[in-house]
Amino acid sequence: MPGLKAGDDFPEGVSFAYIPYTPETADVTACGIPIKYEASKEFKDKKVVIVSVPGAFTPTCQNTHVPGYISKLSELKAAGVDQVFVISYNDAFVQSAWAKANGVKDEIIFASDDGAAFSSSIDWTLGPRTARYAIIVDHGKVVYAEKEPGKDVTVSGVDAVLAKL
Repeated sequence: MPGLKAGDDFPEGVSFAYIPYTPETADVTACGIPIKYEASKEFKDKKVVIVSVPGAFTPTCQNTHVPGYISKLSELKAAGVDQVFVISYNDAFVQSAWAKANGVKDEIIFASDDGAAFSSSIDWTLGPRTARYAIIVDHGKVVYAEKEPGKDVTVSGVDAVLAKL
């Protein structure tokens, strides 16, 4: 399936791995236990934004892309978004540490697209990594899906997503 587009059903069988925030594992060097988030099932009852990045702590992702979502989370929520997911090919432990390093507890889920399985299924990868893209899913239906055409953050940035909510 090459990409997703508005009007598509969100694919079946998609899951992500993440480590839920707990006070006991709040320190950036503390480990938790990854759990599976059944996205296909859960997204049928929610409005969600998936933000995909090539990698945790990489310059554009850390300095430009993700901070926008963190700083404008209240605007996303006011527009009806139930949950924001930041995914990358990194494992759940790295994603968890990245969330903690950015002061995020459970407001945004930093999850692993383990092995880039989902991103590969829609052909939105950069080699072995997840590509930079954003998808809005409203109760199981894709209402926005755009992959970055270049190296800049344009169609997958928070302002582009807010404009589509």
